[in-house]
Amino acid sequence: CCQKTMSKTIDKLIINKPYEEPSRHWTYIPETQEFELSEGRRKAGYYRASKSKRVGPDDPGEFVEIKLVEQIRPRVRKWSEAGYPGVTGVTKKLLSYWYDEDARDLPFFWCQLEAIETAIWLTEASPAEKQGIEIPKDGEWERQCLKMATGTGKTVLMALLIAWQALNKLSYPKDIRFSKNILIVAPG
Repeated sequence: CCQKTMSKTIDKLIINKPYEEPSRHWTYIPETQEFELSEGRRKAGYYRASKSKRVGPDDPGEFVEIKLVEQIRPRVRKWSEAGYPGVTGVTKKLLSYWYDEDARDLPFFWCQLEAIETAIWLTEASPAEKQGIEIPKDGEWERQCLKMATGTGKTVLMALLIAWQALNKLSYPKDIRFSKNILIVAPG
């Protein structure tokens, strides 16, 4: 069917459109120190220094998969495709507005919409939807993180999160899932 593209260097780093789910990614092959153009979305994770004695520029590091993200992604997709069951009327209107490309000059990036959907799913989806998902806690606080690459619109995502929380709190003041107070902590 398809010929594999292998290379020691990447001549075209951006291979997906920003308004669509990624359909290809570069895979690093440590044994040959080459990159392979692979179909599908890259697994969620990060690289850390290898535990081997090999250190320096030839150490490719080791990939650590974030399994929790891989559990959550398909559930959010299924929930989204089902029309967001269980969300408030305010949330439903916001999602409709955010997906309306005629409502603004430029549509939101796909990763921004996936991130806001994930935050909403974690808060508003029914417990049955989240069965088996264990978000780590730090004492009484649940730790949630939305990881996005440089240039993908994290500041815009913060605005979407604030609008979602604030508008829901105004409409449903006794709903403890929503906050009237927002604290932003940023470096610098």
